[in-house]
Amino acid sequence: MRNTRRTTLRSAAVVAGAATVLALPVGSAFADSPAVPEPQPSVDPSVRPSVEPTPSVRAYVTTVKLADGTVAKVYKTGGSHFEADVFAGSTKLDTLVSKGGAASYGQNNGLHVVLQPNGTVTSWMDGAPQPQPQPQPQPQPKKEIRKESSVRITMPDGRIAKLVDGPKGKRVEISTPKGRALATIDLRRPSVHHDGWTYKLVQDGKRVKFVVIDGKGGGNSWVYDFTGRLIEKCTVDPAGTDAPRLVASGGGTAAAGAAGLGFAVLSGRG
Repeated sequence: MRNTRRTTLRSAAVVAGAATVLALPVGSAFADSPAVPEPQPSVDPSVRPSVEPTPSVRAYVTTVKLADGTVAKVYKTGGSHFEADVFAGSTKLDTLVSKGGAASYGQNNGLHVVLQPNGTVTSWMDGAPQPQPQPQPQPQPKKEIRKESSVRITMPDGRIAKLVDGPKGKRVEISTPKGRALATIDLRRPSVHHDGWTYKLVQDGKRVKFVVIDGKGGGNSWVYDFTGRLIEKCTVDPAGTDAPRLVASGGGTAAAGAAGLGFAVLSGRG
């Protein structure tokens, strides 16, 4: 009786998630005895052979080191079709195939390997917890970089104010008509005094106003927004110098009254 020894390939089917299950051969199962050739069937010349489909092109993706030191080389053969060739050294053990959204699972000598539908490979040994698939990183939204904008105005005293709105907040750069810098104010240093004139920033809710006050002329004031637009003008009623009355629209009175806050003194004349 002819007795031929053949190796066995352990395989199992994983039902959950409609996963396709492939098994890796055990140990040195590739060492096989020669087999006796089987008789070949006769071919009817009147029957035309079927045309074999063109094989898919395998595009290499990555190589993953598995838990027991073997490796899996991952290839993409279609939109949702991945294959992973498992190697021990130069010996190819098996190929896991994942397509149609189903994972592929194989095991060999205590090693468990899973090829996920997105082409990632996880592996673990018997007794170790099964690793969870890592979520795909989401692209981070680009942070909007706020650009700095500015506008220049000529103030009632003839000096120049550059109103700047930028990433670090609002500020005003004050200079002479010829461009010589005099001072810079912001919400941390909101006011400065020069030659009888006061320049200050006032926080009015969410809006910041720039106030120019004529101390030599009795306290008249002008209020600007950061587009350079004059939004308020406050004049002192000359009828009552002992108790001056401010005539203004909107929040002009409050803005002019803010002139009583502390200020820094600049040396020199503009």
